[in-house]
Amino acid sequence: MPPSRSRPAPDPRRRAERAGRSAETLACWLLRFKLYSIIATRYKTPVGEIDIVAKKGRRIVFVEVKQRSGSQMARDQALASVNTARIVRCAQWFQSAHPAYQGCDFRFDVITLAPGRWPHHLVNAFTA
Repeated sequence: MPPSRSRPAPDPRRRAERAGRSAETLACWLLRFKLYSIIATRYKTPVGEIDIVAKKGRRIVFVEVKQRSGSQMARDQALASVNTARIVRCAQWFQSAHPAYQGCDFRFDVITLAPGRWPHHLVNAFTA
């Protein structure tokens, strides 16, 4: 019997985007649990996108979320895949577009997620 045409197979890109959105949602909840307030999610600029922009006190935190399947090796791969130059350029764009935050300190964090493991929040993962 041929496959049903009423329900096509899920597109891998669509499935990856859905997984990324759920990872970012979980990361937002982790940050809220740590008393951060979420300023923006998926903040788009002409030079790229920042997954999460959060605030705690007088500190603005730019968070990159990476999800991988697997264990510690996958976590290391996730950290290695962070494009720091792109995130720094996006953060500079955010700073210029939001002058109200000019007096704040800025920091770059990474949150990695793996199935069956607690999210790992790497504070001050890199500097500009």
